[in-house]
Amino acid sequence: MIQARGTASPWEFLVGLGTLAILLLPRLPKRRLVKLPRMLRKIPAPLIALPAAALAAWALPHLIAGFSVDTIGTRFHTLIGGRMVDGIPQVPPMPMWPWNAPGPGGEPLGMNLGTLRMLLPSAFAVAMLGAIESLLSAVVADGMARTRHDPDAELMALGVGNILAPFFGGIPATGAIARTATNFRFGGRTPVAAMTHALTILLAILALAPLIRFLPMASLAALLLLVAWNMSEAEHFIHTLKVAPKSDVAVLLTCFFLTVVFDMVIAVTVGIMLASLLFMRRMAGLSGGRLTHPDHRSLPGPLPDGVVIYDLAGPLFFGAAERAMNAMRAIGAEVRVVIFRMEQVPSADVTGLVAMEGVLREMARQGIKAIFVGLHGQAREVFEHGGIREKAGELAVCDTMIDAFHVMDAKLHTYHRSGLGPIRFQVLHREKTKIRKAPK
Repeated sequence: MIQARGTASPWEFLVGLGTLAILLLPRLPKRRLVKLPRMLRKIPAPLIALPAAALAAWALPHLIAGFSVDTIGTRFHTLIGGRMVDGIPQVPPMPMWPWNAPGPGGEPLGMNLGTLRMLLPSAFAVAMLGAIESLLSAVVADGMARTRHDPDAELMALGVGNILAPFFGGIPATGAIARTATNFRFGGRTPVAAMTHALTILLAILALAPLIRFLPMASLAALLLLVAWNMSEAEHFIHTLKVAPKSDVAVLLTCFFLTVVFDMVIAVTVGIMLASLLFMRRMAGLSGGRLTHPDHRSLPGPLPDGVVIYDLAGPLFFGAAERAMNAMRAIGAEVRVVIFRMEQVPSADVTGLVAMEGVLREMARQGIKAIFVGLHGQAREVFEHGGIREKAGELAVCDTMIDAFHVMDAKLHTYHRSGLGPIRFQVLHREKTKIRKAPK
């Protein structure tokens, strides 16, 4: 802005200020000084402000000497069929190969690895922004219309549209909060409203292009200021700074800073990476493992010597697998059976699978039997696909702790008959038998 101060024009400023004033008239409080006619209140403000600004840009040069403002017609020029066209060409979208479109130097971009590498970071950022903005617009529409959208259908339609648009000379588009809210405010309730919007733009290009070229750039700047303010959600921004966790505030301010100082591509990419790392850190904090006390009330009975129960909780992913398996190192040499309670493990990834494989391999080397209890859902699929299944003498999979105790007893009896079993287990087994037979 400082570097461009030499291009400042009072006429541009007045046109932009007048357009912004018309756009803000409907937002004045109910006790406004200027009372609009009822008919005008039903018309969206941009449909009044922009034509009025275009009319002023066309008429004032004839009335005021020295009046000059930039318009779409004076700023943009396109060569069509050997003839230079000012503003928007009156040409419908035609099929084309996107890589044959002129690049920054006027030459076709071409389809090659260099072009893909150049476009990929921006394409990723645009895709993420498009998805977030569209889903946010759908949520806003749900709040106004008391409906419930299908996010899969929204993103599928957005993706198909943005893939096809470049083959007709188009650019990526998203659902927009401002358009959605305006649409609903003036009666739009079904997908027909969006189709009407698209047809209106097409008709504007084909029929109104000669008139659109009179739109002042300062008026479009005023409209973009209003749109930017609507999208900024300043109240929500300030509320988030006050109540959100410090980590979320750090992500918000980092993205805000990078957007202003650099650009949105860098900001979105860094923001997604930071948010992902914070999410993994939180999930790792929820995941863990601990040895259950032998006489815990949740057990079907007391644990004999040589048996330990290891409780796992939380997802076994690469950020938490090592932490969850850490307590296994405390198991002593006298252990013969380890019962893994997996009821609270909803999912696992390849890192969790590899960590578990390492533990089972070491247990098999020491002759320790493993029993899985409550393994379910995605975690069970990952383990089974990785080859962790029932194996006689080494691994058993049970649905409940009662089943696990039966398997445990069988293993310990076999161990006892081998002559290696601890004497204390025999004593405990006899004492348990005596207690069961004792009278009340």
